[in-house]
Amino acid sequence: MTSVFKTALAALALAATATASLAQDWAPPGPIQLMIAFRAGGGADTQARLIAEELQNRHGWEVIPENVTGRGGLNMANELRGAANDGTVIGIAVTETLGYNLAAAPDAAMSPADFTGLTTTAGFQMGIVARTDRGWGSFEEMIAAAQGGETIRFGAMSPRLADLAYLLSNAQGVDFNIVEVQGGRAVMDGVNAGDLDVGFMAGIQRAGVAAGDLVNLASGLDVPLVQSPDAPVLPDLGVPFHAGGEFVFLAPAGLDPAAREAIAMAIAEIVQDEGNPAGEMISRAFGGSTVILGDDLTAHLQAQYDQAGELLAAASE
Repeated sequence: MTSVFKTALAALALAATATASLAQDWAPPGPIQLMIAFRAGGGADTQARLIAEELQNRHGWEVIPENVTGRGGLNMANELRGAANDGTVIGIAVTETLGYNLAAAPDAAMSPADFTGLTTTAGFQMGIVARTDRGWGSFEEMIAAAQGGETIRFGAMSPRLADLAYLLSNAQGVDFNIVEVQGGRAVMDGVNAGDLDVGFMAGIQRAGVAAGDLVNLASGLDVPLVQSPDAPVLPDLGVPFHAGGEFVFLAPAGLDPAAREAIAMAIAEIVQDEGNPAGEMISRAFGGSTVILGDDLTAHLQAQYDQAGELLAAASE
């Protein structure tokens, strides 16, 4: 477990022995439809399906996963917003969905208040990553190459990350050739194939870095990366924003508090337990669980939305 908000930790400690009884006190009135905002086989899809299986194993809840993809999670959010708020429909997205993506699409006519946040599961270990054989052992060496006239093709998997790459280039006084691709796998494939020189990767680079094939030149967060703690962080590089975020389970607004607590606590218990396939996958792929729930999650989602407006304004200058 890499980080847990203090109030969430206290809640989990108090409720650790009560989770089973919570699930027994509240039961879904039917099968739970789990909308997954991203494609099959990705980090969100894999953990969602493993969590669904574990909810069935532990609590007997029938959870039916369904991929509802597109627009950075907004297609799923739009369907979820209008669904029944009785605990039979939930979704998994990323905080960027209700943050940058929502702020950048005012025609979506949605806000974070249209949803009930259940819990986050894991944060992103977002790195700025290159192949080791590209010859850069540090971020400074990459910038020196750009200043020397080399074209740096910088992969970004979302408009938010493209904006951050643009602000980073401005702060460093260079011009990146920013290339938007679909998903972190496409960024890594592009870097490995030599079609991209560097790119944002949100944990998918872990095995490559461990093997020595890839290098985290910088952290895309405002804190050091677990795997590469000496790599500089974005604020140190002149960018007053970061690419952090979390996977988050959501329900429609107005979910009954008892249902919210039962579902959130059941999921939180699973992701913090490395003894089951979901918890093991989250530990391996993302360095551990990150649990934010209750009022802290409500505030966190709103803050992500507000900060996205500031990023959009900065990138448009």
